[in-house]
Amino acid sequence: MANIRLIKGRIKSAKNIAQITKAMELVAASRMKKAQAAALAGKLYADKIYQMVMELSSRVDISYHPLLKKPNAVRGKRLSIYVTTNKGLCGGLNATSFRYLNSQYVHTTSVSFVTLGNKGAHFISQQGGSVIADFSDTSPWSNSVPAIIELATREYLTGNVDGVDVVYNEFLSPIKQRPVKKTILPLSIEHSGEVEEHIQEFLIEPNAKEVFDGLLPHYLENQLRDAIVQSEASEHSARMMAMRNATDNALSLVDDLTLLFNKARQEKITYEIGDMVTARLALE
Repeated sequence: MANIRLIKGRIKSAKNIAQITKAMELVAASRMKKAQAAALAGKLYADKIYQMVMELSSRVDISYHPLLKKPNAVRGKRLSIYVTTNKGLCGGLNATSFRYLNSQYVHTTSVSFVTLGNKGAHFISQQGGSVIADFSDTSPWSNSVPAIIELATREYLTGNVDGVDVVYNEFLSPIKQRPVKKTILPLSIEHSGEVEEHIQEFLIEPNAKEVFDGLLPHYLENQLRDAIVQSEASEHSARMMAMRNATDNALSLVDDLTLLFNKARQEKITYEIGDMVTARLALE
């Protein structure tokens, strides 16, 4: 016969777990909505800075710009800005990102990493990779964007690396995220007819080249900020779904334990009635 007191304790524990995971699900949902709102708020700025870069690139000779040229000597070494999470409990988000990273960089010894997220930094260290800078403790992560872009630009311009990539989790929907790799250096300027039609004659001070040179770092920063916002939205949505599944599993366990508890209690009552009947018959 099952221990009724033990089953009651397990039911109470499962109910407590369900309450905790439900609260964590609601918190993750709220943070996901904030991350989505931040992404939408920055979209207008991103579109405008992209349009300005496209328009100014048609007015200057971009073939000699150091951020647009491919390195003369190919070293076979790259710099990767790897964005993951600081915390767990977000399903298989980080595990999927780790597998994707290994598929993109077969030889991690030829890649230098700048990490945002303790999970990613710990994984790279375990793989024997080189982490030259870690900004995981910066809060919020957007405050570290200028420093990261300055570091990446310096490494590229000095010829230490052939290119700079950003690896992050792209937010597709609350139930779907995917890891992606985006190359931000060398920059690729692609002209489109739609952008060309909006070009108007206007006076640029001090000159188009200087404005273009000053605008490119902001363009790079915007690319990294977008990756951070996408990763944060992916983390919160993955945690929301993981906590929802945990809540459902805990409630399902409560139902199973309640059924087991009722059976054990009925079994105990039956034994007690049997003992009473046996004792009465013995007295007669």
